Amino acid sequence: MKQNQTIILRAGQGRSYKLGAMTAIFKADEKETDEKYSVSEWWLEPNSNGPGPHQHDDQDQIFYVLEGTMSILVADNWIDADKGTFVRIPTNTIHTFANRTDKKAGMLNLDVPGGFEKNMPSMVKWFEENE
Repeated sequence: MKQNQTIILRAGQGRSYKLGAMTAIFKADEKETDEKYSVSEWWLEPNSNGPGPHQHDDQDQIFYVLEGTMSILVADNWIDADKGTFVRIPTNTIHTFANRTDKKAGMLNLDVPGGFEKNMPSMVKWFEENE
């Protein structure tokens, strides 16, 4: 798909990656956006952790909670973000997320600029080897 094409994806559609108790579904990434941004959904099963604390040296992270409550670490502060919560995490800021509830939780993620999706195959492999 090229950058100038319209993208229409229904719920659950996109490039899906299983990462332990997490599922990432990429809706648009560098190929469709000329590396300007990528858009993905991140879903966590009940009582599960996300990727662990990390930072991006070249990307802002934007999260918008779609369902449930996500616990999001920003620097050294955890917040409980329920449905409808918007969080912007600037470049070089330590962050992670978790689902500390008994219900599935999900959020929309926007990476600016795009390119993060290049890491997905190696992340899938890591989770398969380290369950």
